[in-house]
Amino acid sequence: MDDPTRRRVSTWLLSCAALVFVMVVVGGITRLTRSGLSITEWKPILGALPPLGEAQWLAEFHRYQASPEYLQVNRGMGLEAFKQIYYVEWFHRLLGRLIGVVFFVPMIYFLVRRQVSRTLAPRLVLLFGLGSLQGALGWFMVKSGLVNEPRVSQYRLTAHLGAALLIYAYLLWLGWDLRYGEGREGRSLRSPRSHCAAAVAGLVFVMAMSGGFVAGLRAGWGFNTFPLMAGGFFPPGMFDLDPWYRNFFENRATVQFDHRLIAYVLALVVPAFGIWMVRQPINLRARRAVFLLMAMLAVQVTLGILTLVLVIPTPLAVAHQAGALLLFTLALFVWHQVRPAGETAEAT
Repeated sequence: MDDPTRRRVSTWLLSCAALVFVMVVVGGITRLTRSGLSITEWKPILGALPPLGEAQWLAEFHRYQASPEYLQVNRGMGLEAFKQIYYVEWFHRLLGRLIGVVFFVPMIYFLVRRQVSRTLAPRLVLLFGLGSLQGALGWFMVKSGLVNEPRVSQYRLTAHLGAALLIYAYLLWLGWDLRYGEGREGRSLRSPRSHCAAAVAGLVFVMAMSGGFVAGLRAGWGFNTFPLMAGGFFPPGMFDLDPWYRNFFENRATVQFDHRLIAYVLALVVPAFGIWMVRQPINLRARRAVFLLMAMLAVQVTLGILTLVLVIPTPLAVAHQAGALLLFTLALFVWHQVRPAGETAEAT
């Protein structure tokens, strides 16, 4: 693959990653505005268009009026208010369809023109398959909120978020391989740097997953003080559920405590990692990313505290979710730049 083609393919993959970034942020807006359950059917093709005309709007509204969310939360909502939340969820789903098209059409072009290598081609097909499954997983998540309780399962929500982050990370990694692969550390410089960077990226991922459980349980609406929870470091009722392990996934107090605890660990680990890393013989891109990682962590922790104590204002909560993605991106980039090229098969 020649350099201009590598750059074109890299730009395409990184552009798809940017769209996934926007998709995750819009998903946060959908959840925070309680818009995600406004569309009660999954129509992958026909659902690309919103209702056209009064009759179609009334039909959609009648379906929503039979849902638990309308009956238990929004009873009495008018048609105009319904349209507002409907459009938020519709745009979220439309963006998912757009990502599919933006990925699939260039992929077919590059494959037909044989402008990607034999090692990259199956990875692109895998990515498209994962994206398709992600759409199905999203509907599987929504269905859990259309049965009895007007909220989606925190397990399904976190799985949906985790799948999005993994797709996002894979897109970035392949794009970076094509753009920066030649500048990564050589095999002879194998050292703990790569493993430490991978651990930091993994910890940020775990932090994001714990945020999924916080969001799914609406745990952020309780214990809105910092640094203590109900006057103590450990909140009351942390292990009220039986068996004990359910508390880590279903107890709001425990889930929020875990999210805070991981933040404390990151607040210690990332600066220590950054100070150690900048003293290592790493390339300029990695060095700059390390500084940005430490700065972004400070911003993210501040956003998290403000979001909590101000009782989850939507703009701050959305910024906090976007901040988690930026933090994850920077951690991944540091890992990519310091990982010896010999540790992974080249995307080219």
